[in-house]
Amino acid sequence: MASSDIVQDPFLQSVLAASTQARQQCMQLIDLAENSAIPPSRTLPKDTRIHLSAQQRQLNADLASLRQASRESIFEVRTTKQDTAEARQEVDRLHLQLQNLYYEERHLRGEIFACESYDHQYQQLPLISIEEFLQLRPEHADEDEKSMMFARINHELAEREALEQQRQELLKRKQALIAENKKRKDDLASLDKDLETFIDVHTQPRNVENLHVNCCQAAKPIQTLFEKQY
Repeated sequence: MASSDIVQDPFLQSVLAASTQARQQCMQLIDLAENSAIPPSRTLPKDTRIHLSAQQRQLNADLASLRQASRESIFEVRTTKQDTAEARQEVDRLHLQLQNLYYEERHLRGEIFACESYDHQYQQLPLISIEEFLQLRPEHADEDEKSMMFARINHELAEREALEQQRQELLKRKQALIAENKKRKDDLASLDKDLETFIDVHTQPRNVENLHVNCCQAAKPIQTLFEKQY
C-alpha cells in the first residue's frame, strides 16, 4: 500500500510530495555525478559544472522546503495532540456524566419500584366497592383510578365523620339517661325510707288527731315524688 493511500491529510501529502521531490533530485544529482566522473587530475567541463551547480541549488531549495514542511508538520502534530487531549478530556467528562445518569436512572427505577410495591395504608381501608360507590356517586364514573380513589376516601371520611357525630349524640343521650336513672334511683331510695316511716306511724296506737297529722307528714314525700314524675 502506497503512503499516499495511508495519509489523507492535505498538508501531510504536501510534505510527502516535497520529500519525494528532494529524493528524486538527490538521485538525479548522484546519477549526474557518476556519469560525469573523471580522474582527479582533470577538471570537469564548464557546462557540466554549471549543470551540477544548478542541480545542487535545486536540491538545496528542495531540502529547505522539506525542512520548512517538517517544522510545520511538527507544529501541526503538537496542535493535533493538544486538540486530541482536549477532546479526550471532553469525552471523559461526557462519559462520566453518562455514567452518573445511568446510576441516577438505576436509583430512580429502584425508588419507583419501592414506591409501587409499598404496602400503602390506604389500600387496607375498609372502603365500599367501586360498584356501590358509583351507585351513590355516579358523577365520578368517568374519572381515572387515582381520582376515584381520592373520591372514595373522601366519601369514607365523610361517612365516618357523620357516624362519629351520631355516636357523640348517642353518648350524650346515654349520659343524660344515666343521670336521670340515678336521680330516680335516689328518689326511690328516699321513697322506701318514707314508706317505712309511714308504716311505722300506722302500726303505733295513737289518738286520731296525731294519727292524721303523722299520716299527712309521711305522705308528703310520696306526693312530691309523684308530682315530679307526672
